[in-house]
Formats: sequence, structure tokens, C-alpha cells
Amino acid sequence: ALAMAATPTMAEYVRVDAAGSVTEAADRLVAAVEGAGATVFARVPHSKGAMSVNMELQDAELIIFGNPQLGTPALQQDIRAGLVLPLRVLVHDEGGQTVLTYESVDAMFEGMEIAPDAAFRGKMAGALANLTAAAAAE
Repeated sequence: ALAMAATPTMAEYVRVDAAGSVTEAADRLVAAVEGAGATVFARVPHSKGAMSVNMELQDAELIIFGNPQLGTPALQQDIRAGLVLPLRVLVHDEGGQTVLTYESVDAMFEGMEIAPDAAFRGKMAGALANLTAAAAAE
């Protein structure tokens, strides 16, 4: 896992290099999420937003998705889980390399009243790993 600075605490981020363009990897991620029976709630095209105000930004798109069967138990344990759920993956260009980045499940729930051994934690971590792996391949 790659550790990067976040405000106000340190968050742990997972980086997955992907084939193809940002749009292609984001499309594959959406297809993998939907194929797994989860819901894509939003695609946030950060770079297009920057273009709309005549600013430059490397290609970047945030995919927000989830499954209430996994998320609801987390929210039941600590409603503040709603600050980090649904799950999010940033698909972005990093010096010509398409990258998928997401926050680890342990980091997301740090400081919350969520049992460390809750079954949904492992399922969320597995889903993030499997979906980003599927999105990374051509």
C-alpha cells in the first residue's frame, strides 16, 4: 500500500496501475462494479470540471459506488461511516500512467465505532481489490 498525506490525519491509499486511458479504465471499473451487482452512484469528471473554468488538470475521474448489503451494517455500527461510504476510486493520469487509487478500508473506518473484526470490512477490502484489478486489465 502507498501512504500519502491527507488532511487532517495520515490516510493509507492503495495504488493500482491500469492499462489504457483514464476513461477506458473508469469504464472498466463501472462495468466491473455493475457486473458484481453493486450500484454506481456517480462519475465525477474532475478534469472536465477544471476545463469548464478554463483551468488545467491531469485527466481524473472519481467513481462512487456501493452495495447497501455491505454499507448498511457499517452505518448501523457508526453513522459517521456515511462520511466515507459509498466507496470511491479515483482513476487518474500520473505522468502518462493510468492509476486507480482508493483509501484502504482500515483507514476509512479509523477512529469510528466499527468492530475491527466486522465481516463487512473484509468484504469491502476484497471488493475494492477485485474491482480495481478488473479495471486495471485491458
